[in-house]
Amino acid sequence: MPIVKSIRTLRSLLQKARLKKKTIGFVPTMGALHGGHLSLIRICQKENDLTVLSIFVNPTQFGPQEDFKNYPREIKRDILLAKKENADIIFYPSAEEMYPSGYLSCVEVKEPGNILCGQFRPGHFQGVATVVAKLLNIVEPDVLYLGQKDAQQAIILKKMVKDLNFSVNVKICPTVRGQDGLALSSRNSYLTQEERQEAPILYQALLQAKKRIEQGEDNSQNIIGFIREHIEKNSSGKIQYIECVEGGSLRSLKKLKGKILIALAVFFGKTRLIDNILVNVK
Repeated sequence: MPIVKSIRTLRSLLQKARLKKKTIGFVPTMGALHGGHLSLIRICQKENDLTVLSIFVNPTQFGPQEDFKNYPREIKRDILLAKKENADIIFYPSAEEMYPSGYLSCVEVKEPGNILCGQFRPGHFQGVATVVAKLLNIVEPDVLYLGQKDAQQAIILKKMVKDLNFSVNVKICPTVRGQDGLALSSRNSYLTQEERQEAPILYQALLQAKKRIEQGEDNSQNIIGFIREHIEKNSSGKIQYIECVEGGSLRSLKKLKGKILIALAVFFGKTRLIDNILVNVK
């Protein structure tokens, strides 16, 4: 399994694969691989001739007060895990390779990037969209694999692919959770033992909210209030936001109908966790 740091080298390898009519699947990550990432690699590996995994902690999606310097970097462990899952190529570029001196361009993300997480992380989704656009241009995959846990990111990237006419199919795969329901995330490693025990309350609250909607509750503020009360009564979590939005456009909903995404962000200590759940109401 080659570990490639050069864009030119990666393009050369992939061009040879295309000449042999091989299909290419792509899983972009920031490393610190966990079961969610590994599930994407497994799906990609089953559905394509070649699986490309990128590991790049992208500086342009972190704000000045965020955890870029402290973000977990475990490349040796990541390589071992990727090998175990039969990834074919790891693309592991430096920041200088991706953003050389004089770099000026970006992909602007409008309204969907300014709500939910975007309202608290200005510029974040611009950074995400830019790096993924660059990676898609470099890899030119047949299929891009993303996780439902990062629902807003997945929706924005799917829209970017359509708007900018990228020739790639986007597959959004289910969230992978621990036995207690906590969505797997690289940032879970920041949690103290006590915080880790409390964090599953997020998914428990989302499941209870989904049940209420399926039983007939159609007022979004009632659902938001229920989730807020459940989290605040049963944990030390500090809520940043809870929203009920349309599951494709991310438009805010007052009355709950159609495809609904309930999304939230909550701090446990200094660790910010996100989660979401989809509900379909006829």
